[in-house]
Amino acid sequence: MAKKISRREFIKIGGLGLGGLALGGGLYRLFGGGVNAPAAAAIPGLTGAVDGAATLSPTICELCFWQCAGWVHKIDGKPWKITGNLEDPNCRGRLCPRGTGGLGAYLDEDRLRTPLIRASQRGQQTFREATWEEALDYTAEKLKKIAAEHGPECVALFSHGSGGGFFKHLLRAYGSNNVAAPSYAQCRGPREDAYFFTFGEEVGSPERLDLRNSKCIVLIGSHLGENMHNSQVQEFAEAVGNGSVIITVDPRYSVAASKSKYWLPIRPATDLALLLAWINVIIEEKLYDREYVEKYTVGFEQLQAAVKNNTPEWAYPITTIQPGLIRETAREMARHKPASLVHPGRHVTWYGDDTQRVRAGAILNALLGNWGRRGGFYYPNKAELPEYPHPPYPEPKRTWRDAFPDLYPGASLALASGICDATIPTTGGRDCSFKGWIVYGTNLLLTLPQPEKTIEAMQNLDLLVAIDLMPAEITGWADVVLPECSYLERYDDLRLTPERVPTIALRAPAFEPLYDSKPGWWIARELGLRLGLEAYFPWQNIEEYLDARLKGIGSSLAELKAKGLITLNERQPLYFEEGAEPEFDTPSGKIELASADLAEMGFDAVPRYSAHEEPPEGFYRLLFGRAPTHTFARTTNNPILVETMAENEIWINTKVAKIHGIRNGEYVVLVNQDGVKSNKIKAKVTERIRHDCVYMVHGFGRTDKRLKRSYRRGADDNQLITRIKIDPIMGGTGMNVNFVTFLQEQGQVAGLP
Repeated sequence: MAKKISRREFIKIGGLGLGGLALGGGLYRLFGGGVNAPAAAAIPGLTGAVDGAATLSPTICELCFWQCAGWVHKIDGKPWKITGNLEDPNCRGRLCPRGTGGLGAYLDEDRLRTPLIRASQRGQQTFREATWEEALDYTAEKLKKIAAEHGPECVALFSHGSGGGFFKHLLRAYGSNNVAAPSYAQCRGPREDAYFFTFGEEVGSPERLDLRNSKCIVLIGSHLGENMHNSQVQEFAEAVGNGSVIITVDPRYSVAASKSKYWLPIRPATDLALLLAWINVIIEEKLYDREYVEKYTVGFEQLQAAVKNNTPEWAYPITTIQPGLIRETAREMARHKPASLVHPGRHVTWYGDDTQRVRAGAILNALLGNWGRRGGFYYPNKAELPEYPHPPYPEPKRTWRDAFPDLYPGASLALASGICDATIPTTGGRDCSFKGWIVYGTNLLLTLPQPEKTIEAMQNLDLLVAIDLMPAEITGWADVVLPECSYLERYDDLRLTPERVPTIALRAPAFEPLYDSKPGWWIARELGLRLGLEAYFPWQNIEEYLDARLKGIGSSLAELKAKGLITLNERQPLYFEEGAEPEFDTPSGKIELASADLAEMGFDAVPRYSAHEEPPEGFYRLLFGRAPTHTFARTTNNPILVETMAENEIWINTKVAKIHGIRNGEYVVLVNQDGVKSNKIKAKVTERIRHDCVYMVHGFGRTDKRLKRSYRRGADDNQLITRIKIDPIMGGTGMNVNFVTFLQEQGQVAGLP
């Protein structure tokens, strides 16, 4: 009987000016003895900045989940630039382009300025301005009514970003634990669950990858250098510089592919076949780490039997990768074991078999013996802090699972898409159809696939509250819009990031909030007080809250404001060879090459390949990804970052473009298999992508007119994702199952001037 799963719950820019250009070489000096000195000051003369007193404020970047610690530089109280904290393992003193453009979040004049209350039916973008008192009272009364009529469990929180922690606390105190982050079911969830079923632990964020010591790195659908996961990109660059072998599997010749010894332009949707063929070669040629496998794993014989016929010759017509190349790359991985690493990826919701596909990569890593070994996966250290005391949360009577009692047994977190589905009434009803949504910092219409379903769900709500910095599309559907100030204008909770060394970092306000915006902690606390939850918010302000937590380890808010970040001395070994204890929270207590948990749930214990639908004649698989200077749709209106990339492009193979008469740089309109059309998008005609797919960067084609820089610039990939394949294990939404073709005629876009 399997035990119950219990864990659930290179580009260096010195500075960007207000116009988005690099100001000199990022030159500054630190007075008073090092980066942590509170008197550190910048040298304005070197950059052309205005003379005056220079000051620094500690911050944590909020432009992506990496949350790099840094310093906000001001001259005479006015914004100058943001730089990285040299002591921070997440950035090592260097911020990526997004981080250096963080001032744009503060300076964007399109920001939400005051609370808004809907003045007409949803979707008509008609609001009236309100005071904070009125907006908070309105929200609290609606929440009380839902609790009385349906139960507090019928309110859900969608959250993205570090500021969401206070709203999670609010919702749990209110009586609901239906907290969902789209980053789970729409991004990384299959990866976390796949590694948990294999090693008994998740990969985590940031990922526990020892790239700087890797001798061979395999990237399969991971766009390092374009996703700009800061320290990981830096370590990847170091590995390349040190001569590490890079193997990139991607239908597109990405930035990472350009650094590779081997580029495998695989047919989309066949990655699992390649992984199984690699496993076949590693086992049949006895290239695996035999001592490691014998000591730490179970299920080898079952795995060996399962992949017996998954030879490179079998995989060749499926993947279009030649058998000799499959064997050569497998041998290359084995030659460098255990310092040979198959990157687990991050955005892995592709085809609906995603947990099993990622698990195949995890199994391959186990055969290479790299879990807990130098050059593979290290054991991270995380700082521990006492929580601020509060009463126990009430026990919810129902959870999101009541809507799907027999589905997604491997899901470790609430599904954002599942909550959306459970908000739409069905024949016979559900145990808990959601009546209220609180949406914090996530633009659901560009985040959840099938946006028409999201709209249908929202139309059935009694209350939709949007808390955001910008007038994102989701705010147009809200009943109440609460404007949060930018991360440069507020405190948030402390950053406790798992890394090689345990650190605690602080975000402190560098500026007073602009307009009538408020910090998230204040909004959550004020709502809590109105809901009668004073016992859960006993602190009077955020400074009191933070100082109390820090005093629990002998530090203080004053120390963190001066240093920005502190490193703790207590830490555990990173690798087995340094004394780390190999512990695996699996039913067998070992690495499971054949998963007992999955078998008990009724799924394949060892991944098995099945074919996916191919594009119809004249259509091409739609792929999407990231850009190094933008984070999803969050930054596409940023006045600094928009100068680096104002719109996206659609990558089209040269031969395909010739068939359709498309010239490089002209605009086309995409139409998907269900007849949904995109906004116009510029064609990038290139040999760097296969003929059977197209590619675009996510987050463009915004439809809210209040976003003056990004409105109708480029195309929105999410609009074209009208079909999904749901992962039956954990509910992830496979989105790379949509196909598009082109509307274009004689150099002009059909239907457009």
